[in-house]
Amino acid sequence: MIFNRKEINNGQDDFPASGWERELLRELATASLKEQRKARRWSIFFKLFAFAYLTVLLMLWLPEKLPDASLKPSGKHTAVIEVKGVIASDTEASADKIIGSLRKAFEDEKTKGVILRINSPGGSPVQSGYINDEINRLKKQYPDTPVYAVVTDLCASGGYYIAVAADKIYVDKASIVGSIGVLMNGFGFVGSMEKLGVERRLLTAGENKAIFDPFSPLKPNDMIHMRKMLDRVHRQFIDTVKAGRGERLQESEEIFSGLFWTGEESIKLGLADELGSSSYVAREVIGAENLVDFTDKEDLLERFAKRLGAGTVASLSRLMDTMSAPMLR
Repeated sequence: MIFNRKEINNGQDDFPASGWERELLRELATASLKEQRKARRWSIFFKLFAFAYLTVLLMLWLPEKLPDASLKPSGKHTAVIEVKGVIASDTEASADKIIGSLRKAFEDEKTKGVILRINSPGGSPVQSGYINDEINRLKKQYPDTPVYAVVTDLCASGGYYIAVAADKIYVDKASIVGSIGVLMNGFGFVGSMEKLGVERRLLTAGENKAIFDPFSPLKPNDMIHMRKMLDRVHRQFIDTVKAGRGERLQESEEIFSGLFWTGEESIKLGLADELGSSSYVAREVIGAENLVDFTDKEDLLERFAKRLGAGTVASLSRLMDTMSAPMLR
């Protein structure tokens, strides 16, 4: 016997879903959509993160691999190296960076002359000495490549220590030049500790191990020793200036007293040679008007770290260093 489907379903085409089934289906569909949206958001996030990561890698890698755009012009050029800011082992004007820049400049076969563009208050006598020695070495190795120091705003102490290695020193009439001296500073907290009722407990092995400790009284013998050390470094500075400037330098003890002068006055004293800017020296003295910057710049990570505050920490660190080491400032 054959039954009609409509008769079995009592005239209905489908079994109607109950209310809880419809609600369950709705919730499943909603949950599925949420998961899809979440997965899409995470996908976008990871794609953006990967893009940013690759961009940073390219920015770090490409400057070292691609040729400098400033080197594209044909013909001879004048190499420029910036000596800017405090001269220390962890600054833009460190010996490592300046020496590396000097070597690249001298080794380039298109370099007709080198300009050290100086704007520095000074800094470490060791770092300044390294740079001075390297300039003299490169001058002997490349006798046909002259090197000139061009002072912008300031060429004091350690900055001048570097400048005297150049064949000539050019200044602006308002530049500040000189400060041939050595300093060593610090603080004494003995009186403050007594007022606060704080007792200093310091154990050493070695009679003079705690010399110049800011929390202990300064002994007369400590001062004598430090004075002798500063005088020795000052003597080294004076000898370097005399060797670099030769007969051009006026015989005057005032020159080595730590004083500084304007550019015009420095020429009269023999501390500098002539007035002139970088472009003037390149065009009129070296004869290669095209300036090419060989300065070793900070990389992206260094700049990024400074923006995050690492530069402040480094500055504080350098401040603490100046309390315990002689400085050409």
